[in-house]
Amino acid sequence: MADYTLEIYKDKKGEFRWRRTASNGEIVGASSEGYKARKDAEANASRDTSKDKWEFYKDKAGQFRWRAFSTANGRQVGKATEAFASSSGCKNNARINGFKG
Repeated sequence: MADYTLEIYKDKKGEFRWRRTASNGEIVGASSEGYKARKDAEANASRDTSKDKWEFYKDKAGQFRWRAFSTANGRQVGKATEAFASSSGCKNNARINGFKG
């Protein structure tokens, strides 16, 4: 994952979020919710993703996307920031964000 950086930032509501950015500046993954404490956003970004439930689906435009859910509480913890024309492209992006399948 050397070609990617992790950024923790505050959103418009003043909550902390994370996003993973490729070396070309493209955002390749992001948190699905904001956190009141920075440490909670950092913990979400660096969690053990092998325990997450990963869902791959087609959006309304027929493009592929992914989202990850915590098995501990069922909440969505990450998502694709863009749609993909192919299932394989979507899964490659998910791997950047911790998908092991």
